[in-house]
Amino acid sequence: MEKVIRIGVLTPSSNTALEPLTNAIVSSLPNVHAHFARFRVTNISLSDQALGQFDDSNILAAAEMLADAKPDVITWSGTSAGWMGFEKDMVLCERITARTGIPASTAVLALNELIALKNIKRLGIVSPYTEDVQQKIVRQYGEAGIEVVGEVHHDISVNYDFALVEPKTIEQDLLTVSQSKPEAIVTYCTNLRAAQLADEFERQSSVVLLDTVSTTVWGALRKVGVDPSQIKGWGKLFSWV
Repeated sequence: MEKVIRIGVLTPSSNTALEPLTNAIVSSLPNVHAHFARFRVTNISLSDQALGQFDDSNILAAAEMLADAKPDVITWSGTSAGWMGFEKDMVLCERITARTGIPASTAVLALNELIALKNIKRLGIVSPYTEDVQQKIVRQYGEAGIEVVGEVHHDISVNYDFALVEPKTIEQDLLTVSQSKPEAIVTYCTNLRAAQLADEFERQSSVVLLDTVSTTVWGALRKVGVDPSQIKGWGKLFSWV
């Protein structure tokens, strides 16, 4: 019997989008199962309280509980490193592995690996975030040599409400940002219902969609040696290996 691969996914407590999307993405891989653990995240802003939600101690406690299910990889399906610094996710992965003995990855580190893989220099970003959070993300990519040539944000700070943004609205956002001729557009939030839009949007625009729920899955599969290109119907990124 073929070995079951278990992906452990760390999830913001108020996120209602990433679990069904993650399960749908991996459903075509019969021997890959996703398992989830939550820690409290309810608000996204640059306040001390909001940033404190992402203290490593909170995430590591969830990772330890997730480790009881003996996953082959633990991945953080969240985008906080976009405004808190990419190095935060690098350190988090090291700490998860040191604490649990399990390899670790994140949505943002996988996203950045995909960007590097195709040497993308012109990026578009669609997010639900507030202006100041969005500009932190834009500046960080600029410092990494990647120009954000177009962006849309919805000025929402309540994490639960991100999933209430209608996919039809996100479709229009993507088409708007595509006018700036990016090489790829990121839907930068794992509580947006956007991953399923990739195939149709890419057909319409010829611009690749790098949704962060999808990058989470891509990075986790790569970490455990499973070929992501087996996944069809969720965008071109899964063929990037």
